[in-house]
Amino acid sequence: MEDTTNVRATVTGIGVCSGIKAGRVYHVTAPIEEPAPGLRLSPREDYDKAAARIAQASDKVQANLEQAAQRATLESTREMLEATATMAADPTLVADAQRRVREDHLVPERAVWEAAHEVTEQFTALGGYFAERTTDIRDIRDRIIASLTGLLAPGLPASDEPYVLVAPDLAPSLAATLDENLVLAIVTDGAGPTSHTAIIANAKGIPAVVAARGATELLAPGSIALVNGSSGIVVNNPTPEELEAALKQSDVVRTFSGEGATKDGHRVQILANVGDPASAAEAAAAGAEGVGLFRTEFCFLDRETAPSVEEQVAEYSAVFEHFPDKKVVIRTLDSGADKPLPFLTFDDEENPALGVRGYRTAERSPELLDQQLQAIATAARANASTDVWVMAPMISTVDETNAFVASCEKHSLNTSGVMIEVPSAALLSGHILATAKFASIGTNDLTQYAMAADRLMGVLANFSDPWQPAVLQLISATCQGALLHSRPVGVCGEAAANPALALVLVGLGVTSLSMSPRAIPEVATALAAVDLEKCRDLARIAVACPTAADARHAVRDALPELTALGL
Repeated sequence: MEDTTNVRATVTGIGVCSGIKAGRVYHVTAPIEEPAPGLRLSPREDYDKAAARIAQASDKVQANLEQAAQRATLESTREMLEATATMAADPTLVADAQRRVREDHLVPERAVWEAAHEVTEQFTALGGYFAERTTDIRDIRDRIIASLTGLLAPGLPASDEPYVLVAPDLAPSLAATLDENLVLAIVTDGAGPTSHTAIIANAKGIPAVVAARGATELLAPGSIALVNGSSGIVVNNPTPEELEAALKQSDVVRTFSGEGATKDGHRVQILANVGDPASAAEAAAAGAEGVGLFRTEFCFLDRETAPSVEEQVAEYSAVFEHFPDKKVVIRTLDSGADKPLPFLTFDDEENPALGVRGYRTAERSPELLDQQLQAIATAARANASTDVWVMAPMISTVDETNAFVASCEKHSLNTSGVMIEVPSAALLSGHILATAKFASIGTNDLTQYAMAADRLMGVLANFSDPWQPAVLQLISATCQGALLHSRPVGVCGEAAANPALALVLVGLGVTSLSMSPRAIPEVATALAAVDLEKCRDLARIAVACPTAADARHAVRDALPELTALGL
């Protein structure tokens, strides 16, 4: 491979967390190599003792992941590490590997490799949520093998200096342990804009560029990389002038006044996405105008039975109390696909992403929705100054909308709306919003379903780009349908956190933007730099483009204001 340590090169990907940083390039630790197929134990060795080493290594991996989860300060990080630790504790992989040691006399590391291969093949064939977990299985496989062989587990480089991390992709457990004080920026070849890497980068405020094809070859360890997390451009070995300009921009501290608006005073609410009381406190501290997406799954995950109404009331109240006199949009349980629940899982699904998920679970378990709405209503009454809005995920039809609104009204929850996450809902928005009081667009899932591409698969990252003109046209159709009834439309997907794309969304007719609290100052700054008519011009430019890359570049070219601001 050509040495590019001192070569100037430019790599373009998808910016998923704004900010400009420069630093020395480090790559993740080399992956574990496949143990040779012919490696077997000698007849004199104790097969039971060798098999026991696999269980011991698995226990060690699980313990390390659980300890990392306990140290995690972010709720999303903790959940990701706990989920991976749970997979590491699954006895299926260990039992199969141990059988291969006892019966086939394979060395432990080869037995683990073959057992993991079989599990990944089965999960890939099942598709949906199971296919998405194959990265986790390989990560656990490598960690167990590293423990067995005394090697370093694939992971972050050992460095005392802050650095730019470059990798083909990052396993969820690795992404979750990133230290924002050490990792200046992230560049990946394969991860997409809605991957675990992107979500963690946004939550931790680490500038990141994903789906940057060729990054691992062009950005050699030891070189200096200048990463622009807004534009998606990475420069290898920039000039001294470029570095000086970048450092000036990266030192700028942005704040939010508490009221989002364009340069000419057009109001756009800037809200936060939260997942539990801790993240609600962070959002309130960031000055968010309220909550655009309150995910309630944290009450239901990691449980064998559903939480009681009383438990839910306590948790919801703990979020509402952070936002007196402000809006909180709470989403009812969004389970299924990548969020299976033991008490609400359907084993007969060949493709869970297209199965009983989101609001569809209410048809099979109506009592869960009724109890949740009862809890939300009770918590809302206890926090009367909070303006509580309720929305259902994965709405696809007018009939579902009417049923959900009626359920909310039964509990005196009169500001009820829907998530627009599938193309049918976007195209039917005029009819849906005749009944629903508002819509919130989940761009992560809307992009996935519009492009028929699993948003967690790195090889499909380019399809998962929210700049896809087809997705922008669906957002435009939603806003046009809302206009017929003067309904507000928010965006709570990752797209809202991108300053340039946020302006396009406003130009399409979006009235509020909800994002990670760390993204609020950048988006507010971008909004204040342009007037509404400029946003509309940008929207027309983006929708008219034939490809996502064309849309992104055309909009950036038309926005010298953001370049001047370092966004």
